[in-house]
Amino acid sequence: MDLLAIARRLEAIQAEVVRTLADESEPVAGGWMASSGPGSYLNKTAGVGFDREPSDEDLLRIEHFFTSRGIEPKVELTPFAPVGFLRRLAEHAFVLQEFENTLVLPLRGLGDPRALLPGGWPPGLRIERVDREDAGAVDTFVRISASGFIPEDEPLPEPFLHNGRRSAKAPEHDSFMASVGGEVAGAGGCGTRHGVTSLFGTSVLPRFRRRGIQQALMVARLERALALGSDLADITSHPGIPTERNASRLGFRLAYVRAVLVKRGPGLVASP
Repeated sequence: MDLLAIARRLEAIQAEVVRTLADESEPVAGGWMASSGPGSYLNKTAGVGFDREPSDEDLLRIEHFFTSRGIEPKVELTPFAPVGFLRRLAEHAFVLQEFENTLVLPLRGLGDPRALLPGGWPPGLRIERVDREDAGAVDTFVRISASGFIPEDEPLPEPFLHNGRRSAKAPEHDSFMASVGGEVAGAGGCGTRHGVTSLFGTSVLPRFRRRGIQQALMVARLERALALGSDLADITSHPGIPTERNASRLGFRLAYVRAVLVKRGPGLVASP
């Protein structure tokens, strides 16, 4: 695999996604910086540093874009980012917040995705695509999909609901609900742009875990990717969590690690 080409392709799509879904966005250094208000997962700078090294002026624009909105400046970078830009970020007090692994699966010649499931299709499991015009179904999907990303029994923050609904209604996105015996068990979404289907937002409710449902949700979205003619699927995961392990069992492989850098400041709200 040409990892630089894959990173360039996926990060350009990531920048397009945040530009499209966020409330506000501006181009910068070949990528985009976006904001949907304090607490939104769309608050980030994505896709920068491929065609040229971001300048001091670019970095000051990034800082002002976020701080003027009361949000911590946030930049996502691949290992292919210019070293000079990394040094510039350090000089401006940006610190490493976390790593994210980008896993990919080529789809040409894949065959039947269900054949990838190590234990076969989970008994009694049904997975259906959500009608994006059905507001009630979309709301249920968003709440189930996001449930695994917040502490159990905590209410879903409003930014998650706002951005989740917008994402689920986007024409490039598909949402899937899993049920067992007529009871909702989990959910996951995907977005397809420029021949790439990106899998995201997968959660399985605690009482239904360890049944292969997360893998089945991945397979359902791979089936959708093939139906749409995609040649590549990708998943972003924190290292070592069940999402990464389940994706690896289906044949996804690490393409690159994304570094997330932020600049702390008094009164600035962190973004997930």
